[in-house]
Amino acid sequence: MATERTFSIIKPDATRRNLTGAITAKLEEAGLRVVASKRIQMSREQAEGFYGVHRERPFFNDLVTFMISGPVVVQVLEGDNAVARNREVMGATNPANADAGTIRKEFAESIEANSVHGSDSLENAKIEIDFFFKPEEIVG
Repeated sequence: MATERTFSIIKPDATRRNLTGAITAKLEEAGLRVVASKRIQMSREQAEGFYGVHRERPFFNDLVTFMISGPVVVQVLEGDNAVARNREVMGATNPANADAGTIRKEFAESIEANSVHGSDSLENAKIEIDFFFKPEEIVG
């Protein structure tokens, strides 16, 4: 198996309910190691830049507003096949379709407030990690 790095966000719905530790524990139990982590309040400009790929989608403004509604925890995760493993432990985007034991099945409030974001590819993981972290902040 290949050791990879991926990117994760613990979203405002989860930080508001004090679930940061519980979600991080699930990631670690799944074999992922947190090699960088910080709690931030995203600015509108950051959220618009990060989710720019969705700019033309009808949900873009609601997504940005949600992501700036409270603090988030941005993380770099490392492990064997980290991108796929993180997506597996997160569960389906819609918590109603997520498997039992996944983060979204256990913690999500809705399809919009689904507690976590994770990179969908190695290429996007690098882009997303670079968006929030300087190389010296990743100390795994």
